[in-house]
Amino acid sequence: MATVEAAGVSKSYNGRTVLAKLDLAMTDGELICLLGPSGCGKTTLLRIIAGFVTPDAGRVLVAGTDVTALPASARRMGMVFQSYSLFPNMTARDNVRFGPRVGKVPLAEQHKRADRLLEMVGLASHAGKYPHQLSGGQQQRVALARALAVQPQVLLLDEPLSALDAKVRAQLRDEIRRIQRETGVTTVLVTHDQEEALSISDRVAVMNEGRLLQVATPSQIYREPADGFVARFIGAAAVLPGVTEDGKVRVGQIVLHAEAARQHAAGKQVDLFLRPEHVRLEQLNGHMPPDGVAADVGDTTFFGSLTRMRLTLADGQIIWADLPSEQAEQFKPGSRVLARWDAESPRVIPRG
Repeated sequence: MATVEAAGVSKSYNGRTVLAKLDLAMTDGELICLLGPSGCGKTTLLRIIAGFVTPDAGRVLVAGTDVTALPASARRMGMVFQSYSLFPNMTARDNVRFGPRVGKVPLAEQHKRADRLLEMVGLASHAGKYPHQLSGGQQQRVALARALAVQPQVLLLDEPLSALDAKVRAQLRDEIRRIQRETGVTTVLVTHDQEEALSISDRVAVMNEGRLLQVATPSQIYREPADGFVARFIGAAAVLPGVTEDGKVRVGQIVLHAEAARQHAAGKQVDLFLRPEHVRLEQLNGHMPPDGVAADVGDTTFFGSLTRMRLTLADGQIIWADLPSEQAEQFKPGSRVLARWDAESPRVIPRG
């Protein structure tokens, strides 16, 4: 286990900046997810930490020691790739004991580690099978066990679940979290899947265009996004451009209730950020309360117990409401309804 720090790390390819003086510190035993769209630099950062890529500037420190100049083989890090990268001519047990064997660990200890780790990932009964005899999820479990077999200070996971189907992905995600907690190894996981990041990590580092926009716990990232990009990228939300008034935000010709607007001077250009679970719907009976706004019901998406409803406000602004499916049946597409929310629910983020 070890702390990991990327300090002032920069990297460019062919004149294009991939990472721009990035600083990120990970605590001992933490699982942190690097989350962002394709091309944001998260895999480059992971490969710099691993030692596969040399930064143009900055340092990588592990347990306080500068390892920037060390090759990957000298960093005591385990790596799991999206493509599994198992040796096809080796059994699961031999794949797992490969690292200890290269490290000249005694044979009895190699087998002991391999058997213990295969049991930990639920594959003790598959130890003698070859990769082609295992499912994709089983192969990724073997890859995880193999990475842990070298007893790494740091475990690095590069989109390890993206090649799996949804059900297996969810199961293995939970397994990774369980095993990480059991071993206590400091872990960095790269993903573009926000659900995966929010469900598995101690902290999430949201990246875009080579920069860290916010590093915080999953609940903080979800409830208190640092800017409009994070608000749009994490979860479903309406992000409406407007101007602050006294406890409200004027969006086009309509005024929306938002207590957070009081934190900003009147006339401030802001984005109003509203989650669909905060929106309530009522039948429109002609009376318009001060904390409500008229909306036209559009498309609905059924998620079983929950239905998401697309609502169009005046001037064409779009918000969403998540309602229990039985309740949602009261509001038919094409009807006009009253949308309301608690004044404390919306977040108000300064623009620019």
